[in-house]
Amino acid sequence: MPTAHTNTTRHASLIASVLALLAAASTAPAFAQTPAAATTEPAAPASFQDALLKGKPSLNARLRYEAVDQVGLTDAEALTLRLRAGYTTGTYHGFQAMIEGEATVPLVKDYYDGTGTNSDNYATIADPEIYEINQAWLSYTYEKTKATLGRQRIVLDNARFVGDVAWRQNQQTFDAAFIQDRSIDKLTLTYGYLTRINRVFDDRGNTPPAAPQYDWQSDSHLINASYAGLPFGTLTGYAYLLNFDETSDGAAANSTQTYGLSLAGSPKLTDDVSLLYRAEYATQSNYRASALSYDADYYLGELGAQFLKKYSLSLGYEVLGSDDGAAAFRTPLATLHAFNGWADKFLVTPNDGLRDIYVKATATLPANLSFLGFYHWFNGDDSGDKFGTELDLQLTYKLNKNLSFTAKSAFYRGESSAPTPALRAETNKYWLQADYTF
Repeated sequence: MPTAHTNTTRHASLIASVLALLAAASTAPAFAQTPAAATTEPAAPASFQDALLKGKPSLNARLRYEAVDQVGLTDAEALTLRLRAGYTTGTYHGFQAMIEGEATVPLVKDYYDGTGTNSDNYATIADPEIYEINQAWLSYTYEKTKATLGRQRIVLDNARFVGDVAWRQNQQTFDAAFIQDRSIDKLTLTYGYLTRINRVFDDRGNTPPAAPQYDWQSDSHLINASYAGLPFGTLTGYAYLLNFDETSDGAAANSTQTYGLSLAGSPKLTDDVSLLYRAEYATQSNYRASALSYDADYYLGELGAQFLKKYSLSLGYEVLGSDDGAAAFRTPLATLHAFNGWADKFLVTPNDGLRDIYVKATATLPANLSFLGFYHWFNGDDSGDKFGTELDLQLTYKLNKNLSFTAKSAFYRGESSAPTPALRAETNKYWLQADYTF
C-alpha cells in the first residue's frame, strides 16, 4: 500500500506535469486572422456549394487535472484531455447545419468515473472516456424565428432547470426539435421537444442500480417565455414537462412537471453601483412514468450589488422543497455543478429537501485575472437539520481571446446530522485547467 509520502510526492509530480503542459500551451500562438476577415462582414453564400464550403470550423481543447479527497474513499486523481471539433455551414435560404465530434481521453485515471470503470472505492470524477458525436443539427431561420432539429446544446435562463453541464468534460446535449421566436421586441418564446438526453456519463459502463447514469430516452416538452422589456429586469415564465422511459435505469423517477416564474435584473443605482437581484418560484409534482407521488416547491432569492463594474457581493437563499420527506424537488436536466456547491454533494436533492444560504463574491482583477467565490450553509428543508458548509474558490487568467487558465477548489465539511454517509464526509476538490478555443 502506498505511503503518505509516496502519495504526496506523486500528487506534487502530477501537478508539476500539468503546470508544465499549461506553460507550454501558453506559448502556443493563436490562429491568425487576416485583416479582411477581421474587418469585413462575410458575403452571404451564393450557392448551396458555397454554403457548405465557406462555413466556420471550431475547436475547443481542455486539459484538466482534478483531485478529490473524500473521507471514507480512496483519493482520486484525473488528468483528462477533452477535444471538441466541429464545422458550421454558411446559411443558404435560411438553412444551416452543424456537426461536432467530442473525445475525452484520460491520461491519468485513478478515479471512479460513474460508469463502472475502476472500483467505486475511489472517489468519483465524472469524466469517463468518451468518443461521440456531440452535436449534429439542421436549422431553418425565417425572419426572427429559428427552428433546429437534431442533437444540440440547449441552455435556458440560468441553466438551473435546463443546461449543458459545461463544467464536465463531456457536454450534455439533447436530441430535440427546438424553436425560438423573437418576432415581438424583447420577447423570446421557446418550445422544445426532447427525444433523448445525452448525459455526461458513458453508456458502456456497468452502472450501479443506485446511481444510474445512462443516457435517457425522453418524451419531454420545454416551454419558456421571457420578456426583457421591463425597466428593472427580465420576467420569465416556464413549464417543463419531463417524461423519461421507465426502461432507462432510474430515469422514470425523474419524470416531473415543473411550472415557474422568475424576475431578475441589474438596474443601476448610481454610475458606479448596480443592484443585482433574482427572485424565483416553481412548483413541481410527479409526471407520467414516475412511480412517485409528491408535490414540492422551489424558492430562490438573491440580492447583491456590483461596484465600479469590477466587484460584486451577493447574498442568496435557495430552497428545494420536500413533500414531508417522501420525495424532494428535482432538477434532472440542470447544469448542477453551478449550484449548491462545487463539491457536487447535492446533485440529487435529499428526500428531506435542501436549504442553501450562500454568499457570492466576484472580482475583476488586474492582469486579466478574475475571481469567483462562494460560501454555503446547507440544511434540510423539512427537518432543518444541519447538513454541512462549503467554501468554493476560483481564479481565472485570460491570456488572450483563445486561451485561458483556471485554478479552482471546493472544501465541504459535513455535519453528523446529515442524512447519508456521503453528506457527512469531509470532501476537498482541486482543479487546474487550460482551455483553448477558436
